[in-house]
Amino acid sequence: MVSLVAAFAAVGSTIPLFNIYRAEDGFTNADISLTVVAYSAATLSTLLVLGRLSNHVGRRPAAIASLGLLVLGCLLLLNVHHIGILIAGRLLMGLGAGLASSSLTAYIVDAAPTRPTWLASVASSQTVMLGLAVGAIASGALVQFGPWPRDLIYLVVISLLLLSAALVAISPETATASPGGWRSLRPSVRVPVRVRHLLPVAAAVFLATWATGAFYQAFVPALVEDQLHTNSSLVLGLVFAAYMGPSALSAPLGGRFSPAAAQRIGMIAFLAGWIGIITAITTAALPLFITATVVAGAAQGIAISAATRGLLAGSTLHDRAPIFAVVYLLSYSGATIPSLIAAQLSSVFSVPHIAFGYGALAVLATAFTVIAARDSEIDTTSRPSASPLRV
Repeated sequence: MVSLVAAFAAVGSTIPLFNIYRAEDGFTNADISLTVVAYSAATLSTLLVLGRLSNHVGRRPAAIASLGLLVLGCLLLLNVHHIGILIAGRLLMGLGAGLASSSLTAYIVDAAPTRPTWLASVASSQTVMLGLAVGAIASGALVQFGPWPRDLIYLVVISLLLLSAALVAISPETATASPGGWRSLRPSVRVPVRVRHLLPVAAAVFLATWATGAFYQAFVPALVEDQLHTNSSLVLGLVFAAYMGPSALSAPLGGRFSPAAAQRIGMIAFLAGWIGIITAITTAALPLFITATVVAGAAQGIAISAATRGLLAGSTLHDRAPIFAVVYLLSYSGATIPSLIAAQLSSVFSVPHIAFGYGALAVLATAFTVIAARDSEIDTTSRPSASPLRV
């Protein structure tokens, strides 16, 4: 769990630096949005090709490899003065995050106790959010108050990643190496038949919430500075953390309800948060923006963990890495596709207008979730097989 926090702290560490890159290196909103696309596309590709690899080589080797890729990304970002370097660094981070998303999350579920039943889904789905929040806050503070504002956070994160790799190396393996590693590289999306009917609503939840996270990465740095009138790197880190942090803290609340009910509750509150966000942008009210961000972040934690809990119901050890590959494929699709569209539109529309488009996506996802959310009717004590859905 510490390693997954460190991995996504590395990912979150870049965000408070975006405004420095804009001011000192002339990067545009479209440039920054393309870095989000590069990161998300690399993550998607890694999940498609390597999502099941840890089932065959073991969780530890895959986890250590993911941390190594993130270290390489941080090393490259120590010298950012051209948009190509920033894109390449974020691409390496995407490769590392994609491998970590399947291997480290499956590692957490393998090692988690069986009670309470929601613990594994919350720990695996929300540790990512916690890591992003920690990375953004630490980066914002070091950029604003520490020496070497463009470099220090990466040096700190590299140290954490190396420590995490050492901890993983001495941890017990939970997945025995097995033949079929090369065959597992063939792109495949596989979920157990018993939970396949839950995928459409889970997709709506993941797409809308992760799209919002990508919006915060790509456009909130400019929004905070230009619309909400502050150029503080710490404030920027806190604003991003205000979306990611409450997600991790609120997720256990969803364990009091069935997965379907928790998804409905979470998405309704998520939409309420988006209404507050758009109101704050329209009125240039920073306190309201932060409050609405906290509401949306807390709500996404409830919805995401509930969707993950439904998909994990009754899963076997070999189901978990593929299930998490599907979860993060859907999630990063939500981050990538809207970001790519928004990057193209950012030269025509202002950031507030782009925010309205993300708000509309939240409306559609919430309506679909409220109408279509269902619980699994299969006995979770059974051990049905999983069959592949090819893409």
